[in-house]
Amino acid sequence: MLFGKHINRYYLKYLYMFLFGLIALVAVDYAQLEIPRLYNYLINGINEGVVDVDGELMTFDFKFVLHYICNPMMWIICAMIVGRFLWRIFFFGAGIKVETDLRLKMFDHCKNLSQEYYQVNKVGNLMSLFTNDIETVHDCFGWGTMMFADALFLGGLAIAKMFIMDGVLALLTLIPMIFLLAVSLIVSAYMSKKWDVRQQAFSDLSDFSQESFSGIAVIKAFVKEAKELWAFKKLNDQNEVANVDYTRLSVLLRIFVTLFVESVICVILGYGGYLVYNDTLNAGQLMEFIGYFNSVIWPFMAVSEIIEMTSRGKASLKRISELLDATQDVFDKEGATPIENVSGKIEFRNLTFCHATGEFDALKDVSFTIEAGENVGLIGKTGSGKTTLVDLIMRNYNVDDGCLFVDGRDVNDVTIASLRSYIAYVPQDNFLFSDTIANNIAFATDAKDQLAVERAAQLAAVSGNIEEFPDKYQTILGERGVTVSGGQKQRISIARALMVDAPILILDDSLSAVDTKTERTLLRNLRSERAGKTTILIAHRISTIEQMDKIVYIEDGRVVAVGTHEELLDTCPAYKTMAELQKLEAERD
Repeated sequence: MLFGKHINRYYLKYLYMFLFGLIALVAVDYAQLEIPRLYNYLINGINEGVVDVDGELMTFDFKFVLHYICNPMMWIICAMIVGRFLWRIFFFGAGIKVETDLRLKMFDHCKNLSQEYYQVNKVGNLMSLFTNDIETVHDCFGWGTMMFADALFLGGLAIAKMFIMDGVLALLTLIPMIFLLAVSLIVSAYMSKKWDVRQQAFSDLSDFSQESFSGIAVIKAFVKEAKELWAFKKLNDQNEVANVDYTRLSVLLRIFVTLFVESVICVILGYGGYLVYNDTLNAGQLMEFIGYFNSVIWPFMAVSEIIEMTSRGKASLKRISELLDATQDVFDKEGATPIENVSGKIEFRNLTFCHATGEFDALKDVSFTIEAGENVGLIGKTGSGKTTLVDLIMRNYNVDDGCLFVDGRDVNDVTIASLRSYIAYVPQDNFLFSDTIANNIAFATDAKDQLAVERAAQLAAVSGNIEEFPDKYQTILGERGVTVSGGQKQRISIARALMVDAPILILDDSLSAVDTKTERTLLRNLRSERAGKTTILIAHRISTIEQMDKIVYIEDGRVVAVGTHEELLDTCPAYKTMAELQKLEAERD
């Protein structure tokens, strides 16, 4: 069994399944403990010809065997078969339900965590929580709860029957088993640490594998297969060592248990044989006592299994709890209300921002206004803060009150979901799902309108490329869209954003991989299709944004200049220098 603040409620939620499973388990245990009594009848009947049944001596004949041994044994077997089937259904079913609910809770929590959390925590490590760790918790709920209940009831009933038969023999039998239990409890703490190391080694291996497969094209391009293989081998060896260390300790515990169990058998045969010799017990009773002890062996071994399983479960639950306890940095503040009928006006007022993991301010005293319906270009050197600026509009990070306004309302006073519903976003990393092109384009909308999908693809200047594929819009893209080129991936992402027809469209360096002709076509489509709507375009080429209504030049997190292309050429030396250098590069090319 396993307890923790994130899982205790599941015991109450699925209490009915645990109760039904417990009833079936107790019925099986009770039936199982009737078998040694039948062995007693059989052995005494063979040895003496008569059997003492509840104080009455009865002749041991075929009728007795059929009525008092065979028939009860058949009912016991049937009861055990049905009962074991039922407790497996209830206990294991409850474990699966707990695993499903907990995994859903983890995923729901993950979707609410900020981008900064995923910048620190790797995907491979998170995936190990959703696979290995949660399966370990599932085992503790299903198999672990069953073993605990079985050890408690089967062991308790068997020990009670042993003391009824002979208290001294039962005491001699249990003293070594109690010592074994104490040793197992001590070992469990050490095993928990070993399991934690094992899981971390598996996470590191998963991280490396996921990263290597994602970057396989780069690895091949630089002929670094051997280097990656060597690095993987090192992590794989560490994983092997962690697994062997844990398995070694687990096997030693099992051997230790077996040693004690066999030693107790020697005690029973020695002292029990002496009792039979002195006529304190007969042979049938000794066999009955051994049958009860055999029933006790499993509960004691189950205790060691529970200790091992609980050790693993605690370590896995700790890792899962760290995820579930991760604070949700970006959330609606109390009193936030939905924003409605957004026109697209955006205003920055003396905004300064620093990432949680950053040492310096990413944005410093930013102040400018984007009027509703304007086409605005953001330009600046790499790392100047352009992406951070639009991330704040999307509320991907927290901002101070009174620094950022949409349609005159502080973004902290509106709900995040309502704000984002009025924004279409094309990120710098143009992520595509492993699905059809049509489904990728229609991802942002609930409707699967094929005409609307094709219309969006035409506006994004990618319809011609899609028509060249054998399956056209039903073409299945590879993981992260690897089956299409960088330019096609960008334009499919733009088509997905255009499907929303939002008042605010943000394109984060989304034209860097397209040729000049395609770029002009796409920009012309955007101007005509989105007339009266706000469009923000981040670019590194001045040619991409020179026709915008307004250009914002950013340098080292500060807004250096705001104006049209011609105005910036006259008033911003840094912008003019960038324009001249890019012009020279274009002429040279």
